[in-house]
Amino acid sequence: MKYFIVVGEASGDLHASNLMRSLQQADPDADFRYFGGDLMQAVGGTLLLHYRNMAYMGFIPVLMHLRSIARNMAFCKQAIRDYQPDVVILVDYPGFNLQIAKYLKNTTSCTAHRAPRTVYYISPKIWAWKAHRIHAIKKYIDRMLCILPFEVEFYKKHQYEVDYVGNPTVDAIADREYRSETFEAFTQANALDNRPVVALLAGSRRQEIRDNLPAMLEAASGFKDYQFVIAGAPGMDEKYYQQFINNRSVRIVFGQTYRLLQQAQAALVTSGTATLETALLRTPQTVCYRLPLASISSFVFQRFFSCQYISLVNLIAGKSVVKELFGKHFSVRQIREELDLLLNDQSYCERMQQGYQEMIDRLGLPGASAKAAQKIATNFLN
Repeated sequence: MKYFIVVGEASGDLHASNLMRSLQQADPDADFRYFGGDLMQAVGGTLLLHYRNMAYMGFIPVLMHLRSIARNMAFCKQAIRDYQPDVVILVDYPGFNLQIAKYLKNTTSCTAHRAPRTVYYISPKIWAWKAHRIHAIKKYIDRMLCILPFEVEFYKKHQYEVDYVGNPTVDAIADREYRSETFEAFTQANALDNRPVVALLAGSRRQEIRDNLPAMLEAASGFKDYQFVIAGAPGMDEKYYQQFINNRSVRIVFGQTYRLLQQAQAALVTSGTATLETALLRTPQTVCYRLPLASISSFVFQRFFSCQYISLVNLIAGKSVVKELFGKHFSVRQIREELDLLLNDQSYCERMQQGYQEMIDRLGLPGASAKAAQKIATNFLN
């Protein structure tokens, strides 16, 4: 079959590339064209547009690039018409992808043959906000493949059947390199000393790093028996971090996040997939996420968001497993107090580990990409 895949950011490139490999096994005749990235291109097929030319996040950047977004949208529609795929796979990125799905359902001229089937892999986070998008999903998407177990219940409440295929982050952790690496080998490889390590994961975007890293570093001061190591984000220059580090004795490592976390005694983590990765590696953590206008941001979250937590760990577990310091709860003092608990309160960490295990049990075993490919092949392969 012919597959057209639309990805709008780096995480989608990773997950889609793994899905493509699994589709090649399920469907030996699989042929791909896609909006994606380098990882997808390494698998095969034809890259039509790189996600770097699509990844506009936030109201202002989107507003500033409306013409580019419109051109990308028109290019995508034309590429689908030219390719005439059997299946269109949309990976997260809802602002763009739901418009493509609508086009496919409402336009009879999109293909000379029958309209392609639409599969959504990695659900938009409509369970957190913009729940009205459920109407578009029910109307335009033939199959939704979810990677978070609680999404199944959310969609069930809206009378929409979905498939939970497992979480690809579980696969990534299971397949990681250096699984058996010793602490000594890690520290020697990175010219670290023999003090216990605390990992700092301040986000993947410049704004996140600028907002969160200074408070993390200030909170870390005073813990002289530990060494603090920053997990450098992909594509971020070391010089960008140095302006916040100044003269502090803090190291940065790039491309070694899993290695760092599995050797760390504790971690300060900005919310996102990193919180899930930290939990899967069983490293005690505190979630730190600074928001502008803290009190107002907390009010907006409580009033307009339909979820109770911001971290994937707590969302999946369905309870508070890790402390979330965001909005009005984000401060150097509170980060320092939580870090002290992570490093010195054994019972506190044991309760966190119990919560981690419950979350891991809910996620299930590795194999998300293979399950997703099998679902697609079972439903659409002739």
